Amino acid sequence: MTPTVEIVEHAPASSHALPDAVGRALAVGGIIDASPDPYAPGRWLLRAGSKVGAVAITMPGGEAGEAVTVRITPKVPIARLFFLLGYSLDPRRAWRDGQVDVAEHRDLLPALAHAVERQIDRALGQGLLQGYRPTEETALVVRGRIREADQIRRRFGATLPVEVIYDEFTTDIAENRILRTAVERLLRLPGVPNGARRRLLHQRARLADATPLVPGRPVPVWHPSHLNARYHHALHLARAVLDGISADHAPGGLRIDGFLFDMNKLFEDFVTVALQEALRGTGLTGRLQDAHHLDEAAAIRMKPDFVLYGPELTPLAVADAKYKAEKRDGFPDADLYQMLAYCTALGLREGHLVYAKGNAPHTAHRVRHAGVMIHQHALDLDQAPAGLLHDITALCRQMCVGLPV
Repeated sequence: MTPTVEIVEHAPASSHALPDAVGRALAVGGIIDASPDPYAPGRWLLRAGSKVGAVAITMPGGEAGEAVTVRITPKVPIARLFFLLGYSLDPRRAWRDGQVDVAEHRDLLPALAHAVERQIDRALGQGLLQGYRPTEETALVVRGRIREADQIRRRFGATLPVEVIYDEFTTDIAENRILRTAVERLLRLPGVPNGARRRLLHQRARLADATPLVPGRPVPVWHPSHLNARYHHALHLARAVLDGISADHAPGGLRIDGFLFDMNKLFEDFVTVALQEALRGTGLTGRLQDAHHLDEAAAIRMKPDFVLYGPELTPLAVADAKYKAEKRDGFPDADLYQMLAYCTALGLREGHLVYAKGNAPHTAHRVRHAGVMIHQHALDLDQAPAGLLHDITALCRQMCVGLPV
């Protein structure tokens, strides 16, 4: 039976019996904080940061079942995590409660496998999407147009065969290839329940004519349209799967397979996209991760999570999202210093730090001799999506107080 280690995101370090090679692989891979337990030989102190999910570390030469599985449980309820993910990927068609039914699942990976399979099943309900795909081949008849440069280089002036390129109407298009690859990756992950695995195998059979993507190569681009509208939810979720998949060879010949969400990035994406959506109809513009410079020589670059611009792209407000809870003695001071730097470089009198949770919904600090006010906001992620979006809208309104809206 595969040994399983269960830890919780951002929980205190706990001691676990692990082979030294596995402990070192966890530490080197940056998956969790891992160090030998100084009081218990053969045990390792493990502490999860902001990455949640599951990884399986297979010993060299071992069979498929000879692996150690590490599961990192998020503090955020699974249903809420999927809402944050769905909204950050597609805010106008976000997954509200019930649209992606994951309530029965307590672990991330089973919920993810279930959600992907359900969304793919809905996408393929009317059959596989077809489209035109550029195809190059060597043929005995001219189809499409001749690739003249390849014809000269490969055929040295010979008439036949002909190097041609044409648009083929096929199911082997980017949309189906992305879905097929997401299914393939999920089937290789530890912790996918047998029921979900059987249904994923069925979806793989339906997508058999789509070519899986090559690992390490860019994911093909697809463009939303009315033709592929039924695929949108499935494609967004499949892309999240592909972005979170890891398959690496660790030192010593160990293999690491798994799926990990970075809650820092998920929270940051949700907050900034939701702020951008809250600005609709105001005439103002919000940009995410816009590059600026701290110094006049433009040598020190900085990228605030969200900058609000007015006419002629004049900075009006700045915000940064921090997925961390308030400590007993307050939020980290380093965040205040960072926001002060943003405000100074952008010429702003106020800055906004947005946290995942806190003892109070809002606090503010006026910086001495600078005339800068730094606000610290706390979002309660345990509440329903409607309440969460209401709080974001209220935050946006506070950022816009006194601005030409």
